Amino acid sequence: MVKQNFEITQKDGYANIVTSSDVAVQEFLCKRLAELLPGSGFLCEESDYWELNKEYTWIIDPIDGTANYSRGIDQCAISVALKHGAEMEMGVVYVPWANELFHAEKGKGAFLNGEPIHVSKRPFENAVLCTALPVYHKEFAPICQKIILETFLQINDVRRFGAAAPELCYLGMGRCELYFEYLLSPWDFAAASVILTEAGGIVTDRKGNPLTFTEPSGVLAANCKETHERMLAIIKQKIKD
Repeated sequence: MVKQNFEITQKDGYANIVTSSDVAVQEFLCKRLAELLPGSGFLCEESDYWELNKEYTWIIDPIDGTANYSRGIDQCAISVALKHGAEMEMGVVYVPWANELFHAEKGKGAFLNGEPIHVSKRPFENAVLCTALPVYHKEFAPICQKIILETFLQINDVRRFGAAAPELCYLGMGRCELYFEYLLSPWDFAAASVILTEAGGIVTDRKGNPLTFTEPSGVLAANCKETHERMLAIIKQKIKD
């Protein structure tokens, strides 16, 4: 990933863009991963890589936080997950400008630059929530605003970094205790979900159900069951569906 001299194209207005770096990173990863695991499929953010009928599927976000990247903001990451059947087997999230490489394999723990990581033990009242308003679906912003405000009044503080994968990894290493977004794509959360759960955290959809990794979903994550349940109660109170 270069910091300058890249091209920017709008996919659907100013909020949804792609850079030449997104395309280059995705093509590089798909080529190398296909060689590493012949016959595997791909589910990627950018076009032309949608194969969901394989036993093994790579789920890739070449740049999570493209808007940040395009503006020179360091909060962006490369995210790669491997799904076996319906289960996530491994995840890698690389935050290049911070030189932070998060990775995890199912049942083997989570790591940052080779060192084990774990969620914090801070209680709900001392939690920091990472969140964002739904920039691609602004019609849901009012309900998200109500959820964020109600939560903020009960916890320590709120952060909005603008990239889902790093934020979920930060939860896994104890930089925050809560995460909520109303609607994300699988490549936004697939890799980080493995890292978070292997670090001792909990991640579900916004209704408290297990995540699926082949369609968009709300995401709620926490450092422990009690904190997750308290945030889930706020969400259910505000969203009647």
